[in-house]
Amino acid sequence: MPEELPGEITVLLQRAHSGDQPARDEAISLVYNELHRLASRVIRGENEGHTLQATALVSEAYLRLFGGQPVKANDSHHFFALAAQQMRRILVDHARAKHAGKRGGIKISLDEIYQISSEPDGDLLQVDEALTELQELDPEAARVVELRFFGGYTDQETANIIGINIAKVRRDWEFARAWLHHQLESA
Repeated sequence: MPEELPGEITVLLQRAHSGDQPARDEAISLVYNELHRLASRVIRGENEGHTLQATALVSEAYLRLFGGQPVKANDSHHFFALAAQQMRRILVDHARAKHAGKRGGIKISLDEIYQISSEPDGDLLQVDEALTELQELDPEAARVVELRFFGGYTDQETANIIGINIAKVRRDWEFARAWLHHQLESA
């Protein structure tokens, strides 16, 4: 994302929260490409039979973020953290709906970078449940996983969003991966 864009998005989100409809529309326009890029990264990790596409994921995230009330985001980093959280919820809701219709649920493929489980596929519902437990144990590590895995953010982007240094992001990521791996293996 261009360096000047986060500041511009922050200003537009603040104006939109005050009821400025043109600012809301412009904010939506500016964040669309970034959200689509992130959604594409997340969807790429899904198995081939997965029916949710990046555009549908972005559209649903838009509805949840911009539908009804103005977005209550402090700045662009907070907004993209909220977007990652919404993408997680959408993917989990989608998995639950699919799981209700057939045994075994939906599987997501975790690539080498985001490898949490030693198995080639990890069950999204199990990952979500384990992440919810991790959130109680270490909220910041859980947030790193949410941003990296469900938001598709890099270490640097995650550090910028959370407001911590990249070394802390990497430590939290390594801890969370090991903890989640243990949880998923013992499930």
